Amino acid sequence: MKKTILLVFVNFLAFISFAQPTGGSGVTQNDLQLNTITTALPFMSITPDSRAGGMGDAGTALSPSSTSVYWNTSGISFAKEKSEVSLSYTPWLRQLTNDIHLSYLSGYYKINKTHSIGGSLRFFSLGEITFTDASGNILREDKPSEYELTGAYAFRLADKLSIGVNGKFAYSNLTGGLTVNGVNTKPGIVGAADLSFTYYNDEAKIGKTKGVYTFATTINNVGNKVAYSELAERDFIPMNLKIGNSFNAEFDSYNKVTFSIDLQKLLVPTPPITNANLGYSSLPDGVTIGKSNDVGIISGMLQSFYDAPGVPVQNANGNYSDNTGQSVKGTRLKEELTEINIAGGLEWWYNDVFALRTGVFYENKNKGNRQFLNLGASLKYNMFAIDFSYLASLSGRQSPLANTLRFTLRLTLGKSSGTSENTGQ
Repeated sequence: MKKTILLVFVNFLAFISFAQPTGGSGVTQNDLQLNTITTALPFMSITPDSRAGGMGDAGTALSPSSTSVYWNTSGISFAKEKSEVSLSYTPWLRQLTNDIHLSYLSGYYKINKTHSIGGSLRFFSLGEITFTDASGNILREDKPSEYELTGAYAFRLADKLSIGVNGKFAYSNLTGGLTVNGVNTKPGIVGAADLSFTYYNDEAKIGKTKGVYTFATTINNVGNKVAYSELAERDFIPMNLKIGNSFNAEFDSYNKVTFSIDLQKLLVPTPPITNANLGYSSLPDGVTIGKSNDVGIISGMLQSFYDAPGVPVQNANGNYSDNTGQSVKGTRLKEELTEINIAGGLEWWYNDVFALRTGVFYENKNKGNRQFLNLGASLKYNMFAIDFSYLASLSGRQSPLANTLRFTLRLTLGKSSGTSENTGQ
């Protein structure tokens, strides 16, 4: 009973933290300004696999697999297979073009009950791009690309606890060394790390239903800022925090159902409001609402929790020339909460052979407006499995993410001793 209460309480907190109170200000979401957070190398945060991609991108606390190297390395400690290798392929932004794609190769190996290792290679092709000058004259054709190489290690602290760490190297060559207005461009090079933690309870219950409860949290892509020329400002990479909960219910020997929910937040400073960047022409020169995002990595991660500018105060004439530098009461907190994305998914396995999945992902319209429904399926035979997922946009048919497909092939090798068989995949 206590475990049931704990599970319900943790998930209740997850929903409460995503709620967006008005704070008595009377300001609604519609009153907040468009203020998206952009980063360099966004390909590092694209969901690569079909399983989580079929569950609304709620993959942080899912049962471990080879793609846990992306989602949550610490979870590998509780894998039932001794090793697994997978290859995923995603045609990307098919609404815009037909030659952008993401490929992802990953795997892990359990050395023993305490130590596990893994790795992955991510390759992102931006297709063929024609570079032109200011007059529209063709300079050359190129095929920009990016890749990321990851090494992973998981350490089991206790029967139910594990930690993980990843080391990453990423290379982003978007310009091919092209010279623009006399300025030489260069590739972006990144060194980064992931930290992860997992609590895994394979003796959990909800009522009389036995199952596996997993709580996991990760901090991803903590690394250096990037610039593509000596004169350009350096940009943050997509550092983010993810908190996940899942419950894998075993109804009988044939049917297992996993419920999963993730909260996700970029650990990148929110752009301030100035007289130029969002069209507030009546703000005097130099006036800023919010905080400067020209800060270091650690400062930027901490600042990301409290730097949202909110809605600027207007005077009786409807402009911002008075009370500049101030925000409407309660709107900073409200905007800060809109930066939390929520993902939820459901997965049903029959006899560990066939699976169906669905899920939803929500991002506030002022922070990117990624809102979509996912569907997915798997077929497993002995050591081979194939996963498939489909994304249907909920934010309009013109969304570039609409109709995204993902494909994953998996190969498992051997059983791991000392781990529950009830993992749901």
